[in-house]
Amino acid sequence: MKKSAFTLVEILIVVIILGILAAIVIPQFTQASNDARNNSLLSDLQTVRSQIQLYKVQHLDNFPTAAIATELTLRSNQAGTTAALTADANQYPLGPYLQKFPTNGYTSSNAVNTTGTPSGTSGWCYNPATGQFQADDSAHSNY
Repeated sequence: MKKSAFTLVEILIVVIILGILAAIVIPQFTQASNDARNNSLLSDLQTVRSQIQLYKVQHLDNFPTAAIATELTLRSNQAGTTAALTADANQYPLGPYLQKFPTNGYTSSNAVNTTGTPSGTSGWCYNPATGQFQADDSAHSNY
């Protein structure tokens, strides 16, 4: 009776092939993850920018103030006074513009730097005077 089994050479060949396949496939997953994070950032920027413009149109041509995250996520009146989501819709007929303020996937922060100049210390950079909204990290502030 002859015993059959894999030889050491056969096992090594399988391990080498698996290693080559892993070396090819793993970078593809990393690139897909970076692409997804980048697309999410671009989508968040587009959403917030459009809501800033809508806010401006509905609030007598005024951009949100430095409290942009609060002003876009609560109800407000035309003068810009904010109130809770449960406030009387007749007194505060505008908003909310966002359900929640987005988090920058590259900085893991939803804090807003309101100096108008990216500092890399928060998730977003906003200029209340011009309405310019961008990512607050040097690699993505030009989006």
